Amino acid sequence: MNDIFFSDLGIIEYGKAWEIQEALMQHNLSLKAAAYNEPKVVSPQSIGTRNYLLFCTHPHVLTLGKSGLMEHLLLNDNRLKELNISFYKTNRGGDITYHGPGQLVGYPILDLELFFTDLGKYMRCLEEVIIRTLAHFGIEAGRLKGATGVWLDAELPGKARKICAMGVRCSRWITIHGFALNINTNLNYFNYIVPCGIGDKAVTSMQQELGKVMDEEQVREVVRKEFSTVFEAQLHTNHQELSKFF
Repeated sequence: MNDIFFSDLGIIEYGKAWEIQEALMQHNLSLKAAAYNEPKVVSPQSIGTRNYLLFCTHPHVLTLGKSGLMEHLLLNDNRLKELNISFYKTNRGGDITYHGPGQLVGYPILDLELFFTDLGKYMRCLEEVIIRTLAHFGIEAGRLKGATGVWLDAELPGKARKICAMGVRCSRWITIHGFALNINTNLNYFNYIVPCGIGDKAVTSMQQELGKVMDEEQVREVVRKEFSTVFEAQLHTNHQELSKFF
């Protein structure tokens, strides 16, 4: 089993969390560059890259992916300031999404050469983690053909709604960015965007589906467990391993 170092960053500004991810990615990339510049053949396991999983929650922020369109942001700069919402153009895939209180954001920084070199499979595995988590709480979820993320009633016309958005970046098989699961999220904030660039589908949360406020720590724990299971990895809480990047 691969080792993954886990840390819950709590409430953290989006830009700071992005800096941490980039630092972890660049450290792994530098190890790979040094190893592959050597004339001898090296195995991915001998390079010394590390895998990480970061959990956090962001203050209100809208983020636009590389393939996103500015038209999908329905607020001007003045309105963003009035509502105290930050905005970032990011280097992840996907379109526009919202992060905020009541949402679990997960950032896996993995060396996929230690797992499998298949980005499509990686996305399906992230979706599987969330699908299994939701099943634990009695919510039947699945995938929507041609779209990423986790959906409810995906095959029912007019009923499909997204509960977890996903967008990643991968360089030399090192990943950053990840998923955002709506637990007790205020869904009104999604009215300020065309979520993920899909205008004819709704957004939902665990709270809305179950009709009660969820224990967010309990949800986090289930996501951790399912992540370990799906990726066949052992999660370690080691703040010393991560502290030099914070």
